[in-house]
Amino acid sequence: MPLIVQKFGGTSVADAGRIENVAGIISDTYAKGNNVVVVVSAQGDTTDDLIAKAEEINPEASRREMDMLMAAGEQISASLMAMALQRRGVPAVSMLGWQAGVETDSNYSNARIKRIHTERIERELSGNRVVIVAGFQGINKYDDITTLGRGGSDTSAVALAASLHADLCQIYTDVDGVYTADPRICPDAVKLDEITYDEMLELAALGANVLHHRSVELAKKYNVDLEVISSLTKVPGTKVKETVKMEKMLVRGVTRDNDTARIALVGVPDEPGIAFKIFSLIASKKIEVDIILQSIGRDGTKDISFTVHCGDLKTALQLLEENKDRINAKSVTYDDNISKVSIVGAGMATNSGIAAKMFEAMYSAGINIKMINTSEIKVSVLIDRADAEAAVRAVHEAFFPKD
Repeated sequence: MPLIVQKFGGTSVADAGRIENVAGIISDTYAKGNNVVVVVSAQGDTTDDLIAKAEEINPEASRREMDMLMAAGEQISASLMAMALQRRGVPAVSMLGWQAGVETDSNYSNARIKRIHTERIERELSGNRVVIVAGFQGINKYDDITTLGRGGSDTSAVALAASLHADLCQIYTDVDGVYTADPRICPDAVKLDEITYDEMLELAALGANVLHHRSVELAKKYNVDLEVISSLTKVPGTKVKETVKMEKMLVRGVTRDNDTARIALVGVPDEPGIAFKIFSLIASKKIEVDIILQSIGRDGTKDISFTVHCGDLKTALQLLEENKDRINAKSVTYDDNISKVSIVGAGMATNSGIAAKMFEAMYSAGINIKMINTSEIKVSVLIDRADAEAAVRAVHEAFFPKD
């Protein structure tokens, strides 16, 4: 029997009506003769509500205890979904991450999956049951519950699909596919029928809130057949695959990421090893760094700027302050009121003038650029957060003009 993994996000299971809708999708898939494994997120704003509850009790709560709390949201969704299916006469069983064999490292609140022991799931599938797995979570070597970070249910689904050699992994969400921009910002955004793993990975990492970037990494690594599709409308979604046919589209998408803060180390010694000292410190706390800019050295010093997620800013600044003698910077400044706007497309690598066209659009809109970062398939700029939506609209119009 074909095996299909289906993941449903928080908006798809937000209330009883949405759960019934999703139960209908799952039961239809099951009735067609498929084995089905379902991964669910926490309902609606449950995760934010749990975080708020924790802050009421202890704003400095340990990450271990936060993981214990955060995992509760997905447990609720999984059990309710199993109940909805059972009411429809579909045999179903819900599992927490550890019951489904999801083993992770011990990086609480942002754990990575090490392996999945699939024996329990396979046993349930052999009994013709639909398996509902609580996404976003697993267990470490200390038998502690861990969570995979924001968007981790996508990663749970793709990892399960890879481990179970599923025929298809469907990511159901409240949008009906991947668009050239956020339709809420650009009403003229175009839905893509298909997109490459590399392009989707860049879009996900740069703020396209459709798939979690780690899920795309896994899909590419294990060649998982992946589809982004709506749980609310019955229309075809977007296929994510190795190669696509849309050769003429140089840019596939424009994104905005508000979860960005810039740190600047001013006047650090212009000598070998200083970058290593700085970024080995940052790496020791598992803080992800994106854009890095180093100035030309003058008078024996240089400036180094880099970006981190807003949630890591406080930790990074504290770390740099504690090690200021080792770094020997004259000052450390930061800006947490910025956004990153990016364009992504595999066709950019062999076509000149793409970056210039983006910069022209931003110039015409009167938007100042603070930092620039490029790769073979993306161009990213840092700008004031207040200009972000206008920048996305201006850049999107430049590459996807209205008919």
